[in-house]
Amino acid sequence: MNNTHIFTKLKTSFAPGLVVFLVALPLCLGIALASGAPPIAGIISGIIGGIVVGFLSNSNISVTGPAAGLSAIILSAITDLGSFQLFLCAGIIAGVLQVILGYLRSGTIANFFPSNVIEGMLAGIGVIIIIKQIPLIFGVTTLSTLFQGNEGSILQQIHFGAVILTLISLGILLFWERNPFLKKIKMLPGALVAVAVAILINFIWIQTNSSFAISGSNLVSIPTFQNASELANILVLPDWSGFLNPAVWIIGCTIALVASIETLLCIEASDRLDPLKRNTDTNRELKAQGIGNVLSALIGGIPMTSVVVRSSANINAGGVYKTSTIIHGVFLLLAILAIPFVLNLIPLATLAAVLVLVGYKLAKPVLFVHFWKKGYTQFVPFVATFSMVVLSDLLIGVAVGLATSVAFLLFGNLKKAFKYEKRHDLDTPVFHHIKLAEEVSFLNKSAIKTRLHSLPKNSVAYIDAKQSVYIHIDIVELIEDFINAHAKEKNIEVQISGFHKKFNNETANQSIILQHRKSI
Repeated sequence: MNNTHIFTKLKTSFAPGLVVFLVALPLCLGIALASGAPPIAGIISGIIGGIVVGFLSNSNISVTGPAAGLSAIILSAITDLGSFQLFLCAGIIAGVLQVILGYLRSGTIANFFPSNVIEGMLAGIGVIIIIKQIPLIFGVTTLSTLFQGNEGSILQQIHFGAVILTLISLGILLFWERNPFLKKIKMLPGALVAVAVAILINFIWIQTNSSFAISGSNLVSIPTFQNASELANILVLPDWSGFLNPAVWIIGCTIALVASIETLLCIEASDRLDPLKRNTDTNRELKAQGIGNVLSALIGGIPMTSVVVRSSANINAGGVYKTSTIIHGVFLLLAILAIPFVLNLIPLATLAAVLVLVGYKLAKPVLFVHFWKKGYTQFVPFVATFSMVVLSDLLIGVAVGLATSVAFLLFGNLKKAFKYEKRHDLDTPVFHHIKLAEEVSFLNKSAIKTRLHSLPKNSVAYIDAKQSVYIHIDIVELIEDFINAHAKEKNIEVQISGFHKKFNNETANQSIILQHRKSI
């Protein structure tokens, strides 16, 4: 029975696993490229993410691998540290911290980050990814190369073969996405078609000695090997001295936090798309991701997360078991062992086209319109996060976005301290009705004080707390002081309802729990 069930899983998962592999292969190479890491580092990350994390995780449909959302952090970190080997130490630190977060049951951490901040971060990363592809699109080493000299020298620097292949690849990707029939051919993703066409066109250019032919540094470069000993030699190992570098620890902590948040958000999205509506143990997922990141960094791979693009491809291809995730990792391993020479034929311009489209999807203009329609309290934190991620770095961008969101939250809390209206019932004179909110904190003190002290002389005030479940001690004392002093001076009759004091002596928060009571 068990053997039959295993065979059924393998049979059901083979096709989705192959589809995810075809989607993941160009993305693994492209994201490693965008991260400033060796292309093989992206493949290693994909292999570990597929086989190891796929086995340890209890998510049935999410797929783990190198993520576009981490590329900006990785690129900045490698540049600042000056060594990929030093960066691998940060990857190990990040993985260990993720395992610790899992044991601390921190799987709900993503719930504390507003969606506008997360979307702003991803949009900023999308723009950074697009900017980083510009040199590859023009076939130059760096963007500054294009602006050295006069207009004639700029045209001489541009590799028009790279530009043409970029445009052709983008055309194929867009055509594939917008054609309903082609989208149904799940075994043939647009990215793979673009890569195959680019290799064929470049082969023709090389055979005809065309000036458009692409070679050397403008092609993917993955080390090839003849035997197991040569394979061991091409693996990049960490520089263990990095553990003595404080900057490495800061980078490790940053990656752990961002990778965990991105993973948990993707897991939440994947569970919603799961046709069988199963729930993933997010704490176990953090442990699995942490172990995967440690193993990946130990053999020269870049950090990984659960990835939306690959997970959705798995679901769309009919994947319902995590076996498909493991199968995709096995296919990536076989690609490295069997066809590294084919991977080295891929023009970097084509991978740049794939990444430009990935970046565009993260930073679609419609996303800005979406948050604009939600109101300024959602739009401003989104734009603040986006701007600072692009202009500064990811950590500062998220911090600014969170600070802006908190500021709007506090401002909104101040405005919602109470509802005020002038009322006139049939059997009572005109009175001022102040209905306190469900929760009233010390932050509301100024607004309530202003309203009470603005009440006219010889009037009637009704302070209603029947709907309140929490009122800070400062607010109660403010109302008591008003009744005993200011109201007497202005001859204001004060009626209160819903207050019932019950001081909490076990804690030092000096709050008062309010229970619903009739007028006292």
